[in-house]
Amino acid sequence: PKITVITRKAYGGAYDVMSSKHLRGDMNYAWPTAEVAVMGAQGAVKIIFRGGHGSHAQEREAEYVDKFANPFPAAVRGFVDDIIEPNTTRQRICR
Repeated sequence: PKITVITRKAYGGAYDVMSSKHLRGDMNYAWPTAEVAVMGAQGAVKIIFRGGHGSHAQEREAEYVDKFANPFPAAVRGFVDDIIEPNTTRQRICR
């Protein structure tokens, strides 16, 4: 079986080719610290808000992280099978 554990950043095409559900990975787990999104917050804010700078950019980056760059939206959409705690990773993989 192909098992993926997302521990930190999983963005765009790089996420897709690392045994994602899109490429028929069998199980995809994510730690609560994982960021699963199309791109990083800074790049997304620059594109969405056309090169935003200053304090507004930082606020928008934080908002993007809260809304998108975490494992919960991916889990809701079925791209991640479960969000697991780091200390349970070995146990979950060995099942």
